[in-house]
Amino acid sequence: MVTTTQLAHKYPLLWHMADPRNIPGILRRGLLATSTLLDLVALTRDERAKHERKRRPDDVLLEHEEHGLIVLRDQKPLSVKRLESALTEGTVADFLTFINGRVFFWPTEQRLSTMNAARAYEDRPQLVFVVRTAPLLEAHVEQVRLSRINSGSTARFAAERSIATFQRLEDYDWSAGKRQVAEITIEGGVPDIWAHVERVEVWENGAHAKVLDPPYDETLAERMSM
Repeated sequence: MVTTTQLAHKYPLLWHMADPRNIPGILRRGLLATSTLLDLVALTRDERAKHERKRRPDDVLLEHEEHGLIVLRDQKPLSVKRLESALTEGTVADFLTFINGRVFFWPTEQRLSTMNAARAYEDRPQLVFVVRTAPLLEAHVEQVRLSRINSGSTARFAAERSIATFQRLEDYDWSAGKRQVAEITIEGGVPDIWAHVERVEVWENGAHAKVLDPPYDETLAERMSM
C-alpha cells in the first residue's frame, strides 16, 4: 500500500506532455483522456473503435463543429506484435481501450525527457504541464492507478503487462526496494487541471526549452513560438 502523502513526498511534481494543437480544448475542458474526448464527437461504433481499440500509427485530427480541433496523439512507441507477446492476459484491443481511458503523468523529468526525445516528437515543440502531486491525487484519488512500467511503449523492452499492471494506491507494493513508480494515471481525465498546475513549459528534443508564465489563456499557443 502507498498513501497519497508518501507518493507526493517522493514525487512532489508530475509532468504531462500535451500536443500544442489541443491548447484551446485544454483551456475549456482540462486534460481529458482519449476515450473521454471521443465521447464529445459523433462517431460510428467502427470509427470509434479504430481510434480507441487499435494502435494509432499517426496523430488523428478530429474536427467538430462545437468542440473544434481534437488531436489524438499517435502510439508510435507501441508495437502491436510486441504488445501481444507481452500481455499476460486479455487482448490487445482491451488493453488499448484501457490506456485510452486514462491521462498519464510522468513522476520524473528523466522519464519525460526520454519520451520528448523520441523520434516521433523530435521535430516539434511540446507543451508540458508541471503539476503539484498532492492536490492532484487528493482530488482524484478514486481514479488514480499506478504502473511500474512505461505501459505505452514496447520500443526497447516489452515488459510483461496487462490491465492489472495498473494498481490502486491501496494495492500498490510500496515496500523497501519497490518504492518506484513509472506512471501515475487518472481515469477519464483531469477537468480541473488548472487548479493543480505549478507551471507550464515548452520542451524540445528531450530538453526543457522555456517556461510559459501566466496568464494561461488563448495566448499560450502564440507564446510557444516566440
